[in-house]
This record gives sequence, structure tokens and C-alpha cells, in this order.
Amino acid sequence: MDPFFHAGLKDIAGRYDGFILDLWGVVHDGQAPYPGAVATLRRLRELGKRVLLLSNAPRPSGIVSSFLADMGVDERCYDFLVTSGDLVRAVLESGDGLPGRRCLMIGSDRDHGLLDGLDYTLAASPDAADFVLCCGLRDDEIAKLDGYLPLLRAAQACALPMICAKPDLTVMRGRRLVLCAGTLAAAFEEMGGRVRYYGKPHAAAYEACFKRLDLPQGRVLAIGDSLRTDVAGAIAAGIAVLLIPGGIHAEEWGLMPGELPQAAAIEVAFAAAGLRPSGVLAGLRW
Repeated sequence: MDPFFHAGLKDIAGRYDGFILDLWGVVHDGQAPYPGAVATLRRLRELGKRVLLLSNAPRPSGIVSSFLADMGVDERCYDFLVTSGDLVRAVLESGDGLPGRRCLMIGSDRDHGLLDGLDYTLAASPDAADFVLCCGLRDDEIAKLDGYLPLLRAAQACALPMICAKPDLTVMRGRRLVLCAGTLAAAFEEMGGRVRYYGKPHAAAYEACFKRLDLPQGRVLAIGDSLRTDVAGAIAAGIAVLLIPGGIHAEEWGLMPGELPQAAAIEVAFAAAGLRPSGVLAGLRW
């Protein structure tokens, strides 16, 4: 096999002491772990590797940890868990740069835990808010951007700043592509709105990882399924990164989970994105 393409981690794991792994699209598909993922995580830890799960989930890591445990990814699989929700929660706790305590939240009911125990008031409309906290879709019934444009326009007209707690544009839920907060935030910016992003590919997410891993960056490998967030973020942070092509890019490249793309097709995608990972990994398996 071309040394740029890897069927599993067995032959390259020895080069690294720490692993920063994306969750959705790498470890699981939103409903269940991918075949071999749990065994691979446990194998890495048995070898003394430090495993950190880095997710753009807009929820505190404690909530995400419980979600993972329910699908069989328990704490034997990793050493650390960092979420974009953790990063946003720290900002909300400090109030750093926020214009007030009235929050217009865009997201599902499960995202409200981000505000638990904090002195914020949920605003019912943009004219009653000081800022927007964008976590994603309100529910699965409003699955298109058009359904959010009137609310975004109203928030922009009120000059509300936005905190985006999930920079992803889309995510795979099973085999279905679902819009994320990053798509709403991008539309808001196009209207002239101001957005502060928390999570991959932004530097603060990787700084939080390095602080926990406490390893030389040359001994850390990132694994993700998104060129825009995982690959771009890791490259900017100065670490090696493997792309799993059967996640968020699967439909684009006509792949099923665990399949590798044709080299020519993926090189076109890399050139278009202006990004090239350190290699391509078929899936999170040993």
C-alpha cells in the first residue's frame, strides 16, 4: 500500500505518544461507534499512549462523556475529553468580552446545559438579547438554512454579536448530512454579523489539548474526518494529522465508512482546499 494511505494504526502508532482524535466521523457516526474504534482506543491506552478526544460538540465534556458511555465508548478508551462546549463555558463563566447577560440561544434543548448554574437569561427574541449563542439546529424539523435566515437577519439588525459553539458546517448522522452551527454563523457573517468561534480549527482548542497531553508536538498525531476543521486545525497547530475520508467527505468522494478513495480524486480535493494531511487512514482500527 502507498505509505500515504493506512489501513489501520498498527504500523504508525509507535511514532507518537499522544493522539488527538475527533469524535463524530472518527470514533462514532452519531448513533454507534465505528467497527474497531473502541478496541483501537483501548489498544492505544494499553500501549501507554495518551488519548485525547477533541470534539466540536457544543456541550460540556461531562455531558458528552455520558453520551459516549451510553454507546460503549467509556473512560477506558481515553485519558482526556475536550469539547468546544468546554471552551464556550469558560467564556460564559468569565463573561469575557460579552456585552450582557441576556442570551438568545439557537440550538436544541440538549444544548441548554451550557448555561446550567450560570447567571444568564434566555431571551425570546433578538430585541430582548445582548448576544447570540449559536449551538446548531433548534430541532431536526428545521433542517435547512432558509428556516433560520429571518432570525439571523433580526439578530444582525440588532447588532448582536454571536458566539458559535460548533464551527462545523455539517456533520454525519448515520448516513445523513446535517447542518451545524458553523453554517448558521457563516450566513450571519455574510450579513455583516460579528462571530467568535470556539473549537476546531481555532488555536485555543489545540492549546487546551497540548496543556493536557504535556508532550512535544512532534510526538502528537491528530486524526479527523474534516479537511476544514480537523486537518486545517492540526496543520496550523504544527502537528501531524491523518484524514479519515469515510466521514464527512464520504458522499463527496463516493465512499462507505472504512473505504479509501482513489489517490487522484483525493489529491484534487487537497489542492482545492489548499490543505494536505500527513496521510489518509481508512478508519479508526488497529
